[in-house]
Amino acid sequence: MIIAIDGPSASGKTTTAKGVSKRLGFTHLDTGAMYRAVTLGITQSNIRLSDYNMINDYLNCMEINFDINNQVWLNGEDVSNSIRTVDISSKVSLVSAIPAVRKKMVEVQRFIAGDNDCVLEGRDIGTVVFPNAEYKFFLVADINVRAKRRLAELKDSDKTITLDEIITNISDRDELDSSRHHSPLQRAKDAILIDTSHITIDKQIDKIVEIVNQK
Repeated sequence: MIIAIDGPSASGKTTTAKGVSKRLGFTHLDTGAMYRAVTLGITQSNIRLSDYNMINDYLNCMEINFDINNQVWLNGEDVSNSIRTVDISSKVSLVSAIPAVRKKMVEVQRFIAGDNDCVLEGRDIGTVVFPNAEYKFFLVADINVRAKRRLAELKDSDKTITLDEIITNISDRDELDSSRHHSPLQRAKDAILIDTSHITIDKQIDKIVEIVNQK
């Protein structure tokens, strides 16, 4: 069984997906972390985003996986913290828009999911990666609420970032993700919409688990 949870940045996808997977005993796959890891790798390798040959070479040699604690590893290194910086957040949509990157990530995501019961969250899970997923949800939230959530996440790693900077970053990401030609951020026609602006994480998890258990 595949449960797809899509939505824009900081809408609560990852925390909700973790909670749902734990409640149901399913595997959780954080596809957003995978795109961040690729972005980190390309950035550290000093590859220009216009150099598609170098990007393809990098993708062919790249190895991404998750450990038992769901920490993301890139080429043998735990990058779980490194991928959450504002710098990577500002670049990930540009990298994600590259067709070769999306093609590679879809292949990896489908391989990891395999024959497992799995909860996946991202921006194109219900539309591209698993269009036939048994359950699809699309999370949204007010941009100010989303920015405050992201600020809370970054308070320990970056004390200089401001709320206004995060709002700008999220707004830019929304525009890039929604307007890209390949696999844009959009709600699948059969996805259930959940506004997370004013409900707790537990309520979000309860709602999804209740829907899955009803069927």
